[in-house]
Amino acid sequence: MIAAGRTGSAPHARMRPFLRQQAWFACLFAALVLACWAALWAWSASPYARYLDHPGWRDAASFAAFCRAIAVPASVHALVWVLMIGAMMLPTSYPLLAMFRRVTGHRSDGAWLAALVAIGFVLAWMVFGVLAYLADGAVRAWAAQSAWFVVHGSLVAAFVLAAAGVFQFSALKYRCLEKCRAPFAFIASRWHGRAPAREALRLGLGHGAYCVGCCAPLMLVMFVVGMGSIGWMLALAALMAIEKNVPAGRHVRTPLGIALIGWATYLVAAS
Repeated sequence: MIAAGRTGSAPHARMRPFLRQQAWFACLFAALVLACWAALWAWSASPYARYLDHPGWRDAASFAAFCRAIAVPASVHALVWVLMIGAMMLPTSYPLLAMFRRVTGHRSDGAWLAALVAIGFVLAWMVFGVLAYLADGAVRAWAAQSAWFVVHGSLVAAFVLAAAGVFQFSALKYRCLEKCRAPFAFIASRWHGRAPAREALRLGLGHGAYCVGCCAPLMLVMFVVGMGSIGWMLALAALMAIEKNVPAGRHVRTPLGIALIGWATYLVAAS
């Protein structure tokens, strides 16, 4: 009986280091995300908040304020975008990162490989951020030369909201959402361990690309409501996290799409 007791306790003893490792990973991940939110909040409350603020496009007054706003340098925009990715999008990737950490937890370089996955994920969103920055500059240039554009800026906001709403019902949205909601299958199809660093980075890039395909239109809504709004960041981050990670999240896309289209219709009618 004593031998049986010792044998039975052996698997539990082997599991303890793994559980501690997973707990440390979860704590470090949460600390990183909270640090990004804290940095955004501190920035928004500082004298340099004007570099974070980006007035929305919901009416002529706010759009005129957007046209008068200080043009944000590319380096500052990149920093803001990295913080927003860390605060809003990185939490949605936790199931995949935690699963990958479980798969590679026995390796001495497991922590570095998980970091490469996260770096690849952020790089995919940085590419989208560059495109958004260029589009923002084009809109500013257009608005600076057109009084009509300033007065009817809400129509631009309505177009963005309607496009985001319609995208909720698209096949591309469904495909990207399903890829994001199946982290184990995603890892199994892309991780072989033959070229660990390259595979980990490509895994993060691939997951980030599907995440962009799933959530980019919702991120563009930030241009409508105001890029510097912590409240809207929290609301949209919660919606995207629920949509990607909660079992019933796939059912969110339909009412959310209807709400966005309804909001766009209201802006058109009000203008």
